Amino acid sequence: MIKKIYIAGPLFNVHEKKYLEDIAEVLEGADFDCFLPHRDQTGIDPEELKNNDMSQATKDIIFQTDIEALEAADLVVALVTGQDIDSGTASEIGFMYANNKPVLAITAEERRYRNLFTEGMFTKTVKNVGEILNAIESFNS
Repeated sequence: MIKKIYIAGPLFNVHEKKYLEDIAEVLEGADFDCFLPHRDQTGIDPEELKNNDMSQATKDIIFQTDIEALEAADLVVALVTGQDIDSGTASEIGFMYANNKPVLAITAEERRYRNLFTEGMFTKTVKNVGEILNAIESFNS
C-alpha cells in the first residue's frame, strides 16, 4: 500500500520547483505523505540553501535527510524533464529501484529520448500531473 511518496526532480529554477510543488499538492490533497527535498529539509539555514557554496555540514544534512526519506518512501515520483534526466533524480530513481520500490516517472509531455538505462528502472510513466493518482491506484490494486 502506497502511503509515503518521495518527489524527485531537478531544482535548478523556479519553474522546476513549482512543478514539483504542484505534484506535491495533488498527492497531499489525496492524503499521501510527501517528501519534497527543497521544501522539507530540516536543520538547515534557508539562506544557505540559496548559496552555491554550502558548508560540508549542510551537504551532510541534505544527504542524510534525503537518504532517510528515500528509505521511508513507498514510491518515488520523478520528474524526468530536461536535456537529460537530472543526475540527482537519476540517483534517487536508482536507489528506489535497487531497493525494489516502484518509480513513477512524469515526462511533463516532453518529446525526447531518455537515458534508456534509467528509463528501464521506471515502473510506470505518465505524461502529466493529472495522471498521477490513477497510476498510483494501479500500484495499490
